[in-house]
Amino acid sequence: MTASPGKSMSLPSPVRLGVLILMVVPAVWAEPNASSQSATEQQIPAKPAASDATDELQRVIAQMDRTAANVRTTQANFVWTQYTAVISDISDRQKGTVYFRRTGKQVEMAADITDPAPAKYVLFTGSKVQVYQTKIDQVTQYDTGKDRAAFESFLVLGFGGSGQEMLKSFEVTYLGVERVDGVDTAKLDLVPKSEKARNTFNRIWLWIDPARGVSVRQKLFAPDGDYRLADYSDIRLGEKIPDSAFKLKTTNKTKFLSPKG
Repeated sequence: MTASPGKSMSLPSPVRLGVLILMVVPAVWAEPNASSQSATEQQIPAKPAASDATDELQRVIAQMDRTAANVRTTQANFVWTQYTAVISDISDRQKGTVYFRRTGKQVEMAADITDPAPAKYVLFTGSKVQVYQTKIDQVTQYDTGKDRAAFESFLVLGFGGSGQEMLKSFEVTYLGVERVDGVDTAKLDLVPKSEKARNTFNRIWLWIDPARGVSVRQKLFAPDGDYRLADYSDIRLGEKIPDSAFKLKTTNKTKFLSPKG
């Protein structure tokens, strides 16, 4: 259905959350040898001793809380790759830059996907998600509606969200230290408390830089065996991000669509 640029229609609640998370959450799918990996990747590695794990988790949570309280903007380069279980291989890989900005309780996110060409842009602001496909000069927009809070909890996971807020939405387990791109990260296992969220991603792994309280890698597992892996580099915290980063550069001929579901 075609809508005017200022209007969008809500997706039905059972569909909306999963669709939006799958489209926008900063997570990507596949590691260097992803083609030989399977859904058994969800098997949990051996955990540290309970007392040590609890202490380390508390330290990571505290640093995430400090980052959430003091850092209002985050910018990073990303590689997003998707692994599809039915073909046992990578089905998609995207590269670009992602931006986050928090004003009060308002969260904005923008992703410039520049590889592969032609470019695609994703914007979340207010309660609306917009996806701009430059090839066909079309913006598809969705209203998060009553799922906005749940959507945001995924959106800022490891990127400006506080540790305490994470604990409200997920059962969190500390899995130990793992080196990622030269950083000794704290690896966390997250299981969503919400059944609706588990129907989209039933397990999430985060690799948190303990010094900065942000994730350098995220891996989201779907119930069907698919997973997404996101790797982040050149992470910049607290730097000024121009307002233009949170605006779609559409043309006077851009079509705006608002699907029902």
